Amino acid sequence: MGVLGIVHIAFAGTQNVSSLQKDEAWRVNVRIQGCDLDHGYLCGTMEALNVPLADTPVVTFWEGEIVDTKNYTFFTGKWEATPEDDIRHWSKFPSFSPLLSQVEADGGKSLDLSNYPNIFMRWKEQYFVNVGIDCGLTIAGFYYVCFSCCDGSINGFYYDPNSSPFQKLELKSTNEGRSGFSFSSYQLQ
Repeated sequence: MGVLGIVHIAFAGTQNVSSLQKDEAWRVNVRIQGCDLDHGYLCGTMEALNVPLADTPVVTFWEGEIVDTKNYTFFTGKWEATPEDDIRHWSKFPSFSPLLSQVEADGGKSLDLSNYPNIFMRWKEQYFVNVGIDCGLTIAGFYYVCFSCCDGSINGFYYDPNSSPFQKLELKSTNEGRSGFSFSSYQLQ
């Protein structure tokens, strides 16, 4: 598998940003714009709507790592995430539980995920596309992400030691008529 290039797969949903003080969710649109499975890489944009301090939707560019056990394991090794943080976040996904003992043993390096019904990723926002850094949002953290090959949904949890924990991202594909797309059609080998 080589570079897949521009793929333009769109998703829409919400990110729950609730804190102890208030219950809040933003509408979110995500577009996957490029993918290179050989290197476990993908990239795209995330648009957050109805953000309180912003008078326009906030768009960020992100780069992702696909947990393929060749290029990336379940252990992040950067962005202030410890192996304990990794296990705590991945364990929020029910589809991760069969993998837990092997991941605790070696980060999942010995797992064959090529036919697994879920694809695990990390998405790290790199920069704001259309607003300045004074928009009231931070992109210091990253997302633990799980793509379901069964229904095309994406769930994720934002991790930033300085933000509300476990902000949940829930997305569904918006590619009407092209919903047959899944990462699984590009086997992760």
